[in-house]
Amino acid sequence: MKIYSAITILLILLIATVARAERLAITSEVANIRSGPGTEHDILWKVEKYHPIIVIDQSNSWYHFKDFEGDKGWVHQSLAGKMETVITTNEISNIRSGPGTENNILFKVEKGIPFKVLSHKGSWIQIEHADGDKGWINKKLVW
Repeated sequence: MKIYSAITILLILLIATVARAERLAITSEVANIRSGPGTEHDILWKVEKYHPIIVIDQSNSWYHFKDFEGDKGWVHQSLAGKMETVITTNEISNIRSGPGTENNILFKVEKGIPFKVLSHKGSWIQIEHADGDKGWINKKLVW
């Protein structure tokens, strides 16, 4: 009987942890990523608008998250929100004028560039950068 109780408790904790995981995006132009939940903690790095994050925990008004590279940090909840975004994962990715390799390359971007998602067409995603540049990228090239 004790083993069933322990398993039940572990399952409840696991479900609560999974339920807490939520994908959000940075909504401010730039956000400081900190080592802990508060402005007294060190700034580890900065991210730009549309940077996607997976929330793994929350402490008051601070989100503890991981990003596309598995890096973890803290960001204030006022700087993040629910929005469909992607970030490039290839060293260099082509941004095209339409959904397909037959379309012209508008520009190229390096790994780690975030975009807001505008629409989907098959395996292609129409995206927009914070500076207003728009185009299409294959979903295999983003997280």
